[in-house]
Amino acid sequence: MKKLFTLIILASLLVACSNGGSDPESIQNDIKKYKNEIIDLEAKIKDLEAKLPENGVEINKLKVRVKEVNRKNFSKFFEATGQLEAKDEAYISPEVSGQITSINVKEGEIVAKGQLLAKLNTSLIEKNIEELKTQLDLAETFYNKQSELWEKGIGSERQYLETKNNYETLKNKLAALQTQYNMSIIKSPISGDIEKIMLKKGELAVPGMQLMHIVNLDKLLVSAMISESYLPVIHKGDEVAITFPTYPDLVLHEKVSRVGNVINQQNRTFIVEIEISNKDGRLKPNLLATIKVNDYNAENALLVPSLIIREDLKGAYLYVAEQLDNTWVSNKRYVDTGRSYMNETEILSGITEGDLVITDGYSDVSDGTVISISK
Repeated sequence: MKKLFTLIILASLLVACSNGGSDPESIQNDIKKYKNEIIDLEAKIKDLEAKLPENGVEINKLKVRVKEVNRKNFSKFFEATGQLEAKDEAYISPEVSGQITSINVKEGEIVAKGQLLAKLNTSLIEKNIEELKTQLDLAETFYNKQSELWEKGIGSERQYLETKNNYETLKNKLAALQTQYNMSIIKSPISGDIEKIMLKKGELAVPGMQLMHIVNLDKLLVSAMISESYLPVIHKGDEVAITFPTYPDLVLHEKVSRVGNVINQQNRTFIVEIEISNKDGRLKPNLLATIKVNDYNAENALLVPSLIIREDLKGAYLYVAEQLDNTWVSNKRYVDTGRSYMNETEILSGITEGDLVITDGYSDVSDGTVISISK
């Protein structure tokens, strides 16, 4: 550059000399003048050259951001949607037909196991029981007397057997009536809350017709259908996390209480149940729940952001920042990937701990691109 400017000045000097005076003194004055101009121009050129980089031209560097790869423990989870079910729940139906004479509880009331819920009309049964008791007392008296005579050898065997049979028959009939009477007294089979009463006093209740719905909220079951692909990684006793869309801040950590033994042929799933405590009654049956199950763990894993991994015909790759002769360049690395979770992917091979992977600008670089690392 400097030589070029010098040649230009000399050429200008020759032209000027050819156009100036021809006497030696004039020529000497012109030469002195132009030499001074050359000195001034060379100084200016030197100042400008000092402002340029050593190679004379600044390369346009692509700005990127990087992240150092470090080893850390990695855990992966999968989620499944389920719903709550009451562990103890009962739909009360009478065992015998009869008119409802009383309902002894109200909706929302808490009842204990064995507590009286309702009564059916038992007037006819009670009348029959009283008649049978009278007949049974008489039959028992005859039977006892006949037994005493039979032991003394008095009377025939036939008379003895007839009185005995009559006594046993009446006793069995009374027991049957007593059972029927007990069936007309409806008691709670479980402890819980009276959720709903379907029939009213005076209505006819028949077997199979629902009279009441009782539910116990103290213990609930989370039931979820899970894909058969997860069968090898979930077992009875495994701890899972349970969350509820209705209660975003509530997280329960419970153990799997049951893993189903049959795969559903239609959707290729199996059932998993988790028993949970619900003493405060906040959770309700049929409430939606999400269970999170740990299905993979790796110690000292190399993890990178999942978004920076790209693929071509040769496989998965990413870009690593490398320094060559005081210049940072991007290096394309093909990698073997493992599991991914929460926007992180495990790298099995292709990079090492301490590598600087490009996390911002990775889509703009190619192998060997000159880069500038931004903080």
